[in-house]
Amino acid sequence: MEIKQTKMMIKKFAKLFFIIDFGVVLFCILSNNYLWLINTQVAFISSLFISLATFLSYKRNVAKRLENIDYDATLSNDRDEIDKIDDPYDLYSEDEINEKTEFSAKEIKDIIKEEKSKIKQNSIKNTIYTTTSFISIYRVVGYALLVFGFFSLSNNGIFSAMPYLAGLFIVPLSMLCAKFILK
Repeated sequence: MEIKQTKMMIKKFAKLFFIIDFGVVLFCILSNNYLWLINTQVAFISSLFISLATFLSYKRNVAKRLENIDYDATLSNDRDEIDKIDDPYDLYSEDEINEKTEFSAKEIKDIIKEEKSKIKQNSIKNTIYTTTSFISIYRVVGYALLVFGFFSLSNNGIFSAMPYLAGLFIVPLSMLCAKFILK
């Protein structure tokens, strides 16, 4: 079911991408400006490829993380140290547990240091997990396509910055429009 929803979402966005791109192509042809047409299409194709590759790599990263979640540990009623400080009388839990209710200043500082070290370890772990999404082969190919397209246009003397940037902004503009249209 999840794959079907993802495909439907990609199809909706792709439809919008190509509708806006078709408008740009139509504008370029009607104005008889083929330099704009070439620049916008090279930029659009590479931008679209990068965006799709980014979406797919982060989707795969999230799916991989969901597979590795220990639901039993997540659903346990163990209170961490910050909860004990924030709610010392355990007013918000359903179980009645008698624990130490007063903490000294030194104990609070030690608890905070311990929790900060856990956060730091989690951020390093998070960086390692997201590196696979950042260095996805699809994204690397997309950026290589962007650079190759830029240099190809530049070496042939047909590069123009404004249409190239317009072509790059088709995908983000489509995403912004989709945010408001496809609610």
